[in-house]
Amino acid sequence: MFSGGDGGGGGGNVAGPPQHLDWKFSQVFGERAAGEEVQEVDIISAIEFDKTGDHLATGDRGGRVVLFERTDTKEHAGRRRELERMDYPVSRHPEFRYKTEFQSHEPEFDYLKSLEIEEKINKIRWCQAANSALFLLSTNDKTIKFWKVLEKKVKKISEMNIEPSRSIVNGSAASSSVSMTPKPHLTNGGYPDRPYNCLSNDSSFPASGISALRIPVVVTSNETSLVARCRRVYAHAHDYHINSISNNSDGETFISADDLRINLWNLEISNQSFNIVDVKPANMEDLTEVITSAEFHPTHCNTLAYSSSKGSIRLIDLRQSALCDSHSKLFEEQEPAGSRSFFTEIIASISDIKFARDGRYILSRDYMTLKLWDINMDSGPVATYQVHEYLRPKLCDLYENDSIFDKFECCLSGDGLRVATGSYSNLFRVFGCAAGSTEATTLEASKNPMRRQAQTPSRPARSLSSITRVVRRGGESPGVDANGNTFDFTTKLLHLAWHPSENSIACAAANSLYMYYA
Repeated sequence: MFSGGDGGGGGGNVAGPPQHLDWKFSQVFGERAAGEEVQEVDIISAIEFDKTGDHLATGDRGGRVVLFERTDTKEHAGRRRELERMDYPVSRHPEFRYKTEFQSHEPEFDYLKSLEIEEKINKIRWCQAANSALFLLSTNDKTIKFWKVLEKKVKKISEMNIEPSRSIVNGSAASSSVSMTPKPHLTNGGYPDRPYNCLSNDSSFPASGISALRIPVVVTSNETSLVARCRRVYAHAHDYHINSISNNSDGETFISADDLRINLWNLEISNQSFNIVDVKPANMEDLTEVITSAEFHPTHCNTLAYSSSKGSIRLIDLRQSALCDSHSKLFEEQEPAGSRSFFTEIIASISDIKFARDGRYILSRDYMTLKLWDINMDSGPVATYQVHEYLRPKLCDLYENDSIFDKFECCLSGDGLRVATGSYSNLFRVFGCAAGSTEATTLEASKNPMRRQAQTPSRPARSLSSITRVVRRGGESPGVDANGNTFDFTTKLLHLAWHPSENSIACAAANSLYMYYA
């Protein structure tokens, strides 16, 4: 499917390159008004489609998880099939609607380490659905939670033990099941000659009692409500910040990774995990690299890959040993001689890796590029895509305002023919990686994704110390290069996800969720 190349490269066994996709705006959730200030807690920090593509989850810095449900496949499936049989063109416009949200994590404080733990959601992963319920994992820096989201039918009290004339109080139904008026004493099973010994303050009760007792009846209505329940909490297993969680194809286990360790969990057991990777040196002064991302192979339950801050990817086999301190394959690109600089190691750090759906390829994102790796060829990437090469002369400025440490995610299409990742100015790029493809599309997170970019972006916000450094260096050049490319460091598209079976992308720009289709 793929072959070597730079920029927009690709090659393989597909007969002829596919046409370039025409991307269109589909939907936006949480759109900001012009000049509206975004609250820090509302900024989206994680996006994930489930395996069917019918559900989408987002997490934010406020610890909330929001679920969206696809509606066009359910409501219009019959009509679409009818039109397809009649050879009418059918729009494949995907439509999602808000489903529910819940508070997944709360801010905490580790008193032993005097450390504040943010509620920010770092990753979300869907688990296998069962019995019409949805299951997902969410994590912040320290704690992973297993959630079950299900629809429950609302139960209501249909009859009350209140006289009809008194059943409405102040325009609303009375909530008590006990009558507010004195009642005659009750008969024993309807036999007037054997009354109960009931005390009553009303001496005018008829001796025969009342004919029947109306007991409140609870019935299930047609209304439903969504309930999110935390089934398990996987805590106290990581000393450093969790950067990844990934489900295994066996449906029973998952991994969680921090800077120095990867732990293996069973979904059913929350108080025990197995440390399978440990890169912590005996002396922390000898530490040269950290784990940045980890993911299970999509079909082989014994295989996983993890990336490092040195730009390498290691493939490990869980069958080799209990502690996978040695890798089965190492993927890294040798840097050209004489090209090393102060920023070389920083921009080589891999921020995200994703397996292709068939498990044959791994996509990695470092600061400047996307790289595609064949797991059967460890000599180098089969393709490299330049995301924002025009920023290379600005690396010093990016370092000063800490933008060089931004962690961009990446994703692949379900058919493996395209890859995508984000950039600054709320831009994201889509590259074709089939044989002979030259597709390299730049889109903006807006209602008009193909519009021409503004030539005078706002200057990035800086801390006082950064401003001082800039003044000493003689100021900063404008945020536009010679070719008109913008680089507004204050707006960045870090998180995005590709629909598993269609050409549809969801991406986050601050607190807004944009969706596009082609």
